[in-house]
Amino acid sequence: MHIVLIEPFMTGSHAAWARQYAAHSCHEVTILGLEGRYWKWRMHGGAVTLAREFLDQGLRPDLILATDMLDVSTFLSLTRAVTATLPCALYCHENQLSYPWSPDDSDPALQRDAHYCFINFTSALSADRVYFNSDYHRQDFLAELPKFLKTFPDCRELDTVPMIAEKSRTLPLGLDLKKLDLLQPESCQRRAENGVPLILWNHRWEYDKNPEEFFQALFVLEDRGIEFELAVLGESYRKQPAIFSEAQQRLASHIVHWGYTDRYADYVAWLWQADILPVTSIHDFFGISVVEALYCGCLPLLPQRLAYPEHVSPVECADVYYRNNEDFADKLAVICKNYSLRPASSFRAHVAGYDWSKMAEQYDEEFEKLLCCAEMSC
Repeated sequence: MHIVLIEPFMTGSHAAWARQYAAHSCHEVTILGLEGRYWKWRMHGGAVTLAREFLDQGLRPDLILATDMLDVSTFLSLTRAVTATLPCALYCHENQLSYPWSPDDSDPALQRDAHYCFINFTSALSADRVYFNSDYHRQDFLAELPKFLKTFPDCRELDTVPMIAEKSRTLPLGLDLKKLDLLQPESCQRRAENGVPLILWNHRWEYDKNPEEFFQALFVLEDRGIEFELAVLGESYRKQPAIFSEAQQRLASHIVHWGYTDRYADYVAWLWQADILPVTSIHDFFGISVVEALYCGCLPLLPQRLAYPEHVSPVECADVYYRNNEDFADKLAVICKNYSLRPASSFRAHVAGYDWSKMAEQYDEEFEKLLCCAEMSC
């Protein structure tokens, strides 16, 4: 089978997902993509540019696989001479209906944000199958969709919601987790083995990762005289929450690393050294950074929300979940004090199934079923 994978935002996790699936699939996968910048313009205009490239290259695939950054309805209309009878799958890394807007973004206040949500809606309506990277994401999108449609004055088309739900599936992200094994330093040693646990932050430095709650808990640990070290990784931007600057000053005596690592191998080395991964995010449709840290053996402390219960069962591992901010700080304090008493087990078994060695086969089977269904006019 020949698949054309269309990604208007080829950077970061989007680019990694596209390239890694193409590399691991048993099918022929051709990637059509645009540089990962100007995300709003990519959602508006990317379909026009990519439709032209698709036709110019004379591609004749068996299936179209697009991501949520593409205006699928526009792309299919511009390429209908070729794609009219082809099945189209939409893969949702995120969606604009429930993705939290940055407080620095002027679009919501100016009421210019609705069209990005509408693109996601019409794309899901146009696709033959809609895949989400977690159950949480799928359920969240389907719950928000009727609320969004009800904001319009008439012709709200609410009967399309069950239609989209019927063709929606959960297909978790595939990740190159085995690469983390290859990059494990030979002399790697957990910090807790030296008596002081290393706490890790390995997320983007943005509001939706809720750094305020994370660092406030560390301030509590310091006030209680609890020993810990801190490594703050993740990508930062020109504008970042003020708490990062405050934390860098107040926690200076605990910090062993601060800032983005240019080399991926250096980032991975910190994952293997870290002991505790406290997570405070208010938004995560999947949580790649969390899965990577768990695979490398970090002990998580998680909120029982978002996609995390799909990675680590709250029934089997209730002790790694917290209820609220106070409970978070208290449980983190207990973990720091008693970490050396905990068996040197890892949570990698909970997330190892996301490696492409297992996920590629699931993807291939899903798309084969979709193609077969289309050929039978199912």
